Amino acid sequence: MKVSVILGTRPEIIKLSPVILELERSGLEYFILHSGQHYSYSMDRVFFEQLGLPEARYNLDVNSGSHGLQTGRMLIGIEKILKEESSDVVIVQGDTNTTLAGALSAAKLRIPIGHVEAGLRSYDRSMPEEINRRLVDHCSDVLFAPTEKARQILLGEGIPNDWIYVTGNTIVDALYRNLRLAESRRGLMDELEVEERRYLLVTVHRQENVDNKERFSKILKGLTSVHERLGYPIIYPVHPRAAKRMREFNLKPEGLTLINPLDYLDFLLLEKNARLILTDSGGVQEEACILQVPCVTLRYNTERPETLEVKSNILAGVDPESIAEKAEMMLKRKCNWPNPFGDGKAGKRIVKILIERFG
Repeated sequence: MKVSVILGTRPEIIKLSPVILELERSGLEYFILHSGQHYSYSMDRVFFEQLGLPEARYNLDVNSGSHGLQTGRMLIGIEKILKEESSDVVIVQGDTNTTLAGALSAAKLRIPIGHVEAGLRSYDRSMPEEINRRLVDHCSDVLFAPTEKARQILLGEGIPNDWIYVTGNTIVDALYRNLRLAESRRGLMDELEVEERRYLLVTVHRQENVDNKERFSKILKGLTSVHERLGYPIIYPVHPRAAKRMREFNLKPEGLTLINPLDYLDFLLLEKNARLILTDSGGVQEEACILQVPCVTLRYNTERPETLEVKSNILAGVDPESIAEKAEMMLKRKCNWPNPFGDGKAGKRIVKILIERFG
């Protein structure tokens, strides 16, 4: 069995790292194909280094571009490599353009597809990610659902029961494996002059938020209001896309400490020690839940409803008053909810299933 692992963004690198490391440990033949969707050192290379992953055998270097241009370049490059490698199964993760291109290329070549983190739905078709994840689920042959709720969604859409496996979320594996290492890196908190549980952490990067001047402006005003009401320092590692839009829209947020993107271990450290996290990222919602840190989601929906059910997370949208109110509300919440995302052994389960199905 030869396994092709296709990835291209920071979240994919993190969430596929437990699968890659288990493939390595098991001695199975595999290779990594990197689309180059994320391509800077701070958003890509450093994650391979910190997670102890082998280098990608191929890198398409597609870089940025429109959805159509980016996905088209990936399709051409991935198809060529999959033909040359004669892969037996292709593994993709999540809902990015890389995920879609990898799955479509494999489907056209009649190579079985395993989708890690299958079954997530926001039911917001204006999100490119929602379209991607739906299409990938429905052309995959093995669907690794992180939770029972995700499995039920897939069954409800007509996917056969014996194609679906509830494995837990690989983000738990990655977090458990790297948390102790992250905790040893205290220099960043000293540099930022913040203390444990005495600051708030922010991430805002989604296209629908940062590419819309009105929405982005509202979010930043809401964050300023949070700082004024609660008095906590607010640390905001600014994604390159968000930084570009800030300059274009001439947005100058007040009350926030803007810093460059962080590597995985430094960001994990800031997550663990934050008093509250405000984010539009799905992965950060999950990590906050696992780390027992309250979360406010700067969206009107989430494909991680488990976080709402255990009350680790609340939806605030982009209205400034709502953001401030929900932040105050979550600060009063007891951090004793259960972790709904698994026991940290998802990577082992996924590789075991691959061997049983294709080995």
